[in-house]
Amino acid sequence: MTESLQEIARRLVSPGKGLLAADESSSTIKKRFDQIGLTSTFDTRRDYREMLFRADEAMQKYISGVILYDETIRQNAQDGTPLVDIIKAAGSIPGIKVDGGAKPLPGFPGETITEGLDGLDTRLAEYRRLGARFAKWRAVIAIGKGLPTEEAIRANAQALARYAGLCQQAGIVPIVEPEVLMDGAEATHDIARCDEVTRQTLDVVFEELVRARIDLTGMILKPNMIVPGKDSGQIVTGQEVAERTVAVFHATVPHAVPGIAFLSGGQEGAEATERLSLMNQIPNLPWKITFSFGRALQHSSLEAWGGKSENVAAGQRAFLHRCHMNSLAALGEWQPELERQAA
Repeated sequence: MTESLQEIARRLVSPGKGLLAADESSSTIKKRFDQIGLTSTFDTRRDYREMLFRADEAMQKYISGVILYDETIRQNAQDGTPLVDIIKAAGSIPGIKVDGGAKPLPGFPGETITEGLDGLDTRLAEYRRLGARFAKWRAVIAIGKGLPTEEAIRANAQALARYAGLCQQAGIVPIVEPEVLMDGAEATHDIARCDEVTRQTLDVVFEELVRARIDLTGMILKPNMIVPGKDSGQIVTGQEVAERTVAVFHATVPHAVPGIAFLSGGQEGAEATERLSLMNQIPNLPWKITFSFGRALQHSSLEAWGGKSENVAAGQRAFLHRCHMNSLAALGEWQPELERQAA
């Protein structure tokens, strides 16, 4: 029997589980491979992702879904097994990044619009045949002098709404990702400015989702945390990040949305984990709050693996540790001494 959008959405935010964002573009994963001195090829990208997807304990216990890239959803493991089948065998749900990336928004210097709506209905039908049951679309909102403009926020919110409608029509759960950047050309804003812009952005996004008649019970929100700009010099506690972020959600996110799965957005692994755990210690949350991390889940495993087959087990152990820590954070049970014990 086919699962409903609501059932899939609820599974994606099952208690103690979260999403592995393995949807890095070829250019992004090349940069990460460059850091360990590994050439990015079709085979090395496959080997790396196969290592993660075959980390059985991590995948079965802690990962509800995996966001894939177009190349990866079509790839087979070394033994010929489709990577999608490995994910499904672990009890995890395959998903797919479908946006075409953020491109300059004409007439609005320093701002972008995410492309990829043309032909999206056809691509979604194919991705569903390939096994995807959810999708992701990222909109990028930059903070700077005079930025963001209301027009850029509105244009990106409308694109997110159109994407979400096409997904639900295709029987695919949309992950709606409006990211207010903590980095960029002018990342000197303080946490109060991030708070203000994120509230404004989420207000407009949900206004457009409702206008587009999106079923909010069959989607997941993937937002940023409320943090200061990377170059602001402002030091904030994890508690302030957690309290501000949850307050923004209470003001902007309808209770019908089943779950919120954070992007890590350039935060360090343990830092993002701590902040997620503190949020889940705040009482009376109407949504499940979990992780949808890429680099924050993968960085330590990539370094441990180093592109060498003899290091696969070491890479999987590092991945298991970060998944376990974030699972505890999604339950509000993470403690810093658990990181020290592992180290």
